[in-house]
Amino acid sequence: MRIADALALALGALRAHRLRTVLSVLSIAIGITAVVLLTSIGEGTRRFVIGEFTQFGTNIFSVTPGKIETAGLPGVFGGTTRKLTLDDAQAMYRVPGVQTVIPVVMGQSRVESGGLGRSVYVFGVTSDAPLLWKFGIRRGRFLPAGDPRRGGHEAVLGPGLARELFGTEAVVGRFVRAAGARLRVVGVTTPKGRVLGFDMDDLAYIPVATAMRLFNLDELTEIDVTFEGRQGEAIVEDVRALLTARHAGHEDFTIMTQAQMLDVMDDVLGVVTLAVAGIGAVSLLVGAVGILTMMWISVGERTGEIGLMRALGARAAEVRRVFLIEAVGLAATGGVLGLLLGAGIAAGLRVVLPGLPVHTRPEYVVLALLVSTATGLASGVAPAGRAARLDPVQALRAE
Repeated sequence: MRIADALALALGALRAHRLRTVLSVLSIAIGITAVVLLTSIGEGTRRFVIGEFTQFGTNIFSVTPGKIETAGLPGVFGGTTRKLTLDDAQAMYRVPGVQTVIPVVMGQSRVESGGLGRSVYVFGVTSDAPLLWKFGIRRGRFLPAGDPRRGGHEAVLGPGLARELFGTEAVVGRFVRAAGARLRVVGVTTPKGRVLGFDMDDLAYIPVATAMRLFNLDELTEIDVTFEGRQGEAIVEDVRALLTARHAGHEDFTIMTQAQMLDVMDDVLGVVTLAVAGIGAVSLLVGAVGILTMMWISVGERTGEIGLMRALGARAAEVRRVFLIEAVGLAATGGVLGLLLGAGIAAGLRVVLPGLPVHTRPEYVVLALLVSTATGLASGVAPAGRAARLDPVQALRAE
């Protein structure tokens, strides 16, 4: 039997049961659509998060108090823990290759002026924060340079906060009250939107020493460091040695490089993408069971046809081929339809919900089509084997 004849027989059988064929195709299409759509959302989220981190550059690392990997007993049996201080931050400038050191504290306070106000995050930083966090100044200037331990009474507002407090009026030179202190506004930042969960347009920046005093803090939230050159690992180790020596030989802090953060986020989001793909694969499994059931019933209904094919000289392998072609054809058609539906829904989501990160990787498309075809092949093996094993005489007698 020629391949063309086998294709003709398979197509004729599918046409003879149109409703059953359509339902089988849809079962696979729904599964492929779910897989493509969920993996597109997972991949889009992964790219979005990584983009949020990389926008600050790759020559950056942060130092936070406390050790992520700990051992021993807490309290007096576990040694002492020193806090990160402004002196620690200033000492880092002694490390060759260190470019910028920004001590950071963070608190939440109501910022108000003229009876208007709102609760926002207030960051205590130094004058170099715009260089590291990649934002500009729309009006006025940023916090003045100088010894970060001196503090001051200046504030820089995000554009959203400035608009909320002062509307369209001039902002620079006005006064606001935050955490009980009266601060003079010296600048307004450029719009930047949300970054890593923070609305950068709805923040306030004040000198780090002032923030520590207002929020009653005696340690830094973190220290952000940028370095020049390509010897990032060596600089990180030098900073680690410096802080360990300053903390009486205890490494009671954590240094996280940009590469480490990206690796962790990439691993976590990769697992999430695989998990949502697995959820979509459940629908595909249901479709595979549907094809298996349909093909098994079809073999029973076409016993006489199988006997006639064998009586006319068709070999068992050729009978098996006909039923495998039917199963693969159903799954492949459903796969193509599912890809079209998934791509269409993803494109629609980009238009309707532009903030939702959706990205369909070409390799996922190819893989989904291969999986759908393999699903059809696997679903058709048992029914095709059953058809091939039928005794020709018994099959004709059944007819």
